Amino acid sequence: MGSTFNGLVGLIILALDIWAIINVLKSGASVGIKIVWILLILLLPVLGLIIWAIAGPRGNVRM
Repeated sequence: MGSTFNGLVGLIILALDIWAIINVLKSGASVGIKIVWILLILLLPVLGLIIWAIAGPRGNVRM
């Protein structure tokens, strides 16, 4: 039971990290800033995602 829950949490974190990276790539930030954000998200998956959600560049969102 525990390993199934851990796997599900890991899959959710992976999906959110991929979503964050896509949003970073779509943002208007410079290439250097994009690389730094992507490395932060990849090296620190949970903490990087939280930091990106608070302070990271956003992609072009259409409503």
